[in-house]
Amino acid sequence: MDWADLFTALALVLVIEGLFLALAPGAWKRMVREMLEEPERRLQAIGAGLAIFGLLLLAWVRA
Repeated sequence: MDWADLFTALALVLVIEGLFLALAPGAWKRMVREMLEEPERRLQAIGAGLAIFGLLLLAWVRA
């Protein structure tokens, strides 16, 4: 993996996040409000699970 891959991945994250915000700002705001109500431990668990899933998906794609 080189720097171009990293910047490509970051660019795709920005595109996806930007599309969600541009196409459904109300839903995005509701989601953020709901996340503020969630316990931090649950958000940490979800974040860790997503990171692990992402790493597994990356390993599978690169194999």
